[in-house]
Amino acid sequence: MKGNKTVMIAFILLLLASAIYRVIPGLPAGLAPQLAMAIFGGAVLSDKKWALIIPILSLFLSDLLFHALFLAGKAPVPGFYDGQVSNYILFLLLTLFGSLMKKKSAINIALFSISGSILFFLSSNFLVWINGAGFVRPKTFDGLMLCYADGLAFYRDYGWIKGFGASFILGDVAWTFLLFGVFFLLLKPVMSTKAEVAG
Repeated sequence: MKGNKTVMIAFILLLLASAIYRVIPGLPAGLAPQLAMAIFGGAVLSDKKWALIIPILSLFLSDLLFHALFLAGKAPVPGFYDGQVSNYILFLLLTLFGSLMKKKSAINIALFSISGSILFFLSSNFLVWINGAGFVRPKTFDGLMLCYADGLAFYRDYGWIKGFGASFILGDVAWTFLLFGVFFLLLKPVMSTKAEVAG
């Protein structure tokens, strides 16, 4: 029973996080909950099947919502686009990374969030460098560094902290702590009830 409630609470939280970010217009870059969703889902869902399905399903539904808003003229960019599959693959890998978190302490949550944020930034921009994705950078080490500089410049200019290229890390940490905090607040009554029944 507890396992079912855990899955349901996690799914609702992830879906709400995705939907809220999608429907609020004008939110700056670097405040998306996707990375936090992957870390959170992998960490709290012990069943690896659900740990992979729930976060990716939440992401897909949020992209579906965003695409519907785009078609209705309410969003500037579509929810589905070329090269999106690579983001889904990275999302799944980050979910597996989150499953390595055994102790859900504040320090571990922060470390996993920061590490995941950096890994995603490095991986996603590496794929941009490989595939082009609108940026023509030479396939050399210097070209790769330019691509990473492009990524930092994007967050510096359009991030939620203007002039700070690594603002996306703070956004990921904030979302991760929010998801874990609300999850444990909602799960606490379930745990207490189980303890009373056992006693």
